Amino acid sequence: MLAACVLSGALLCACASNADAAVPPGLDAPTIATSPALHGALLVTLSSTVPNAPIHYTLDGSTPTTASQQYQSPFLVAANLTVKAVITAPTGDASPVAARTFTPNIPPGTLVWSDEFSNPTNSAAQPDPHVWTYETGQGGFGNRELEDYCAWGSDVAPCSTAAPNAFVGAHGSLHIVARQTVPGRYTSARLITAGLFSFQYGRIEARMMLPEGQGLWPAFWLLGNNIATVNWPACGELDIMEHIDGSNPGNEGFDWVQGSIHGTGLNGGIQYHPSGFSATGWHTYGMIWTRGQIQYYVDNPSNVYATFTAATQRGTWPFDQGPEYILLNLAVGGDWPGSPNSTTVFPSTMLVDYVRIYAN
Repeated sequence: MLAACVLSGALLCACASNADAAVPPGLDAPTIATSPALHGALLVTLSSTVPNAPIHYTLDGSTPTTASQQYQSPFLVAANLTVKAVITAPTGDASPVAARTFTPNIPPGTLVWSDEFSNPTNSAAQPDPHVWTYETGQGGFGNRELEDYCAWGSDVAPCSTAAPNAFVGAHGSLHIVARQTVPGRYTSARLITAGLFSFQYGRIEARMMLPEGQGLWPAFWLLGNNIATVNWPACGELDIMEHIDGSNPGNEGFDWVQGSIHGTGLNGGIQYHPSGFSATGWHTYGMIWTRGQIQYYVDNPSNVYATFTAATQRGTWPFDQGPEYILLNLAVGGDWPGSPNSTTVFPSTMLVDYVRIYAN
């Protein structure tokens, strides 16, 4: 796929700043603020009083420069690390460095963030606006897809509030619904956490039930926050789950999902299709992300079916350069699945019970 809960926790940190260098009056160091995630993890937000001045930061304790990751989105901290950040003014001047060391000492396997898609009402509810926003429109999204992506509450044709494409159902679970509004015209939804939430390293999983049909393309994936500055594929893309109907040419006779990685000169994908597997049932699709390594699993983190490492892959490995955001979507048509046909059922729904992140 080409180019995102109830909170509790404790903050264990120390602050420091570097004011040795002469800086222009009013160019203060960026602010490093936190809010609690789960079980000691924190969501970190960087901010500046200088309009349009980029903030560059590091997570390894090194001094940030203009070559460092540019801040785009709040990010999860669930490991012992030091955040350092600096503001670069339009004049080229740099602020003092802000620094904050976090020592949450969270045991591996601890749940540190989740969206459980809870809904205590008896009607369809908006996905949490503090976590999810939307990509919208009919741009083909690099794959010549056919759908119009609609946001929650959009009533601009072909989108309709009477037939929403993304909502949390009355009994929980996120519903992403592909609809055919008129012959040959389709709507769906692409939810993203860009600008609201991101993370680097850990284990992420989603429990999902997928639709099947010619031309349907559900996906659960990540993109680097720095897509805004370096574009795709340099930002890195991690496809935790993509599914194409088993009748797709070349894959007849078995049901399958795929885990993939993409970067500059870097493309790898491995299918999962054990005997008896059906994507129309509930399954947990997950990724274990550590420095220099990506692993994909189904149903249990011990059931790893694909491993990619920086040492064994050709091209540029982008997955250690900074946090990434989450995407959930149901595409219609496109280069991979092809167009829907007379056998494709509309509406078709992709269900997501939860999305969870655990500490490594």
